Amino acid sequence: MRTLMVWFLLLASASPVLAQDWAREKLEKSPRHGEWVSVKHNHRAVETFVVYPEAKDKTPAVLVIHEIFGMTDWVKDLADQVAAAGYIALAPDLLSGMGPNGGGSSSFAGGAGMGSPATKAVSSLDPEQVTADLNAVADYAEKIPAFNGKLYVVGFCWGGTQSFRFATNRAGLAADFVFYGTPPPAEAMAKITAPVYGFYAGNDARVGATIPEAIAHMKEAGKTFDPVTYDGAGHGFMRAGEAPDASEANRTARDEAWARWKKILAGGQ
Repeated sequence: MRTLMVWFLLLASASPVLAQDWAREKLEKSPRHGEWVSVKHNHRAVETFVVYPEAKDKTPAVLVIHEIFGMTDWVKDLADQVAAAGYIALAPDLLSGMGPNGGGSSSFAGGAGMGSPATKAVSSLDPEQVTADLNAVADYAEKIPAFNGKLYVVGFCWGGTQSFRFATNRAGLAADFVFYGTPPPAEAMAKITAPVYGFYAGNDARVGATIPEAIAHMKEAGKTFDPVTYDGAGHGFMRAGEAPDASEANRTARDEAWARWKKILAGGQ
């Protein structure tokens, strides 16, 4: 038993995905109002974490799409950070109803690492269901009394791919933010109406190799695509760059990307 416990502690300490106590602790100290809402559509209920900024006036909203690991403590903390920056944040658990006994991300055993049941479930989600879920949450956002009419979407990792894809399925977005996600098919890009801003890791050839063609295809379609690559950073640097054991490259990339993201958001208000 002792050997098993030591192994588990070592695994948790080695993985910023599995060990997110630091994110949960930050969220617990937040002064902002966060709540879970059930967004219903087509016989589905999408459990969505909504955080409100402490603002006097109406504000834009940001739809946050989680990583391949599902709805983790970091995603909820990231939503709180978005609210701290002055925006209504809505982070849907796209595994809602897809887990054991009809649960969501938290119902899956085995943590949130690569190869975990939750990761496999996210990878297997029906793209059309994902689009329907995101549209339902976007519709919900637009009905919030404190919403000012400008809706942004952002995604990370798997969610970055979904963010880019969602821009091909929903008109009227103020801007689309893609963090280390792959692009949609070239023929779908003609449907994009929002400017797309990319945030990529220098040490992520799998995703980085898709950028040149994405630039070319978006240009051919007459669309705005502005990607930035952060040298030395690894895939997932927005999460990894916040972890207590973050590398200098990931921490720097996270800080610079966050500053750029907030600047773009502020310019669109």
